[in-house]
Parts: sequence; C-alpha cells; structure tokens
Amino acid sequence: MSFQWYVLRTFSGHENKVKTALEKEIEFRNLQPYIKQILIPIEKVFEVKDGKKKSKSKSFFPGYILIEAQLDKKITDIILNIPSVMGFLGTRNRPQPLHPDEVERIIGKIKAEERGERIETPFKVGDPIVITTGPFAKMKGTVQEVNSEKLKLKVMVSIFGRKTPVEIDFTQAELEK
Repeated sequence: MSFQWYVLRTFSGHENKVKTALEKEIEFRNLQPYIKQILIPIEKVFEVKDGKKKSKSKSFFPGYILIEAQLDKKITDIILNIPSVMGFLGTRNRPQPLHPDEVERIIGKIKAEERGERIETPFKVGDPIVITTGPFAKMKGTVQEVNSEKLKLKVMVSIFGRKTPVEIDFTQAELEK
C-alpha cells in the first residue's frame, strides 16, 4: 500500500486544533510509518484595519486538512475519533484519495503563497468611504477603483459641487459607518 493524499473535513476554524490532536495521536500510537504529513493549506494576507496594515493567516479551504497517509480501517477509525473531525472526503468507510494533479496544484498554490503575500482589502468598487487623513480628510466619497498591488483607491469625491476622482492610500480611508 502506498502513501496517498486524503482530505479530512473538520469544523471550520478548528483546523489547527485537529492538526495538533492528530500529531499527538500519531506520536502516542507510533503511527509515523502510516501518516507522512498533515497540511493545512493557508495563505498569508495583509488586512487594512483602522488605517493599519496587519498580517494574518487565512485558510484556502476552511474546514479541510490534507493528510498524506497509508490508510487502513484502524488508522481511519483513529483519525475519525479525533474531536472536531467530521470525516473524510468520500464515503465514511472508504475515504477517497486526491488525484496527484490536484495535490500538485494545491501544493503549488501553497508554495506560490510562501513566495509572495497577498493584500486583503476591505474595500470594493461602489463602497461609501470617509477619507481619514491628508488634504481631503473628513470628505466622503465612493470607491471607483481598487488597486491591491499598490494599496491605492480611486475615490470620487464632491469638491465645490463637482465630482472629482482622487487617488488615496488604503490607510487614508475607512468604510463609512
């Protein structure tokens, strides 16, 4: 029997807890020959909140963990009895392994994320915003364009009764409440 990748379903937000419990179980029961690796596909994103850029990790597939293992009935039962585990992709009695192409695509995406970080923006085209700093501070406007790479917004504001486009940084704007 060879190692294959399987998808384990968990409660959303419990991925790290399940991974830790699974690692402890592997250590306690000496299952290292049967389970090679456990992977939570995450990406590092930056979020702009209150004018500050913050880094956080976000799961590609919330509620899913990838496991490279040689599964048999005993190993499957041990994994399914870990708290917050809902089951494997496939049927309960016969977990369905991932196709090698799918595994390569997912691992490639993870490696690409490790090389470059993505910006998560709270702004969308059409959002009403308030400019917080700079020469247009306290002015209200509507987002016309979002440039995540440069962290810039093109906002339409009213100056002397006339709509005018203004380019500002993400950190200079807040969503209107």
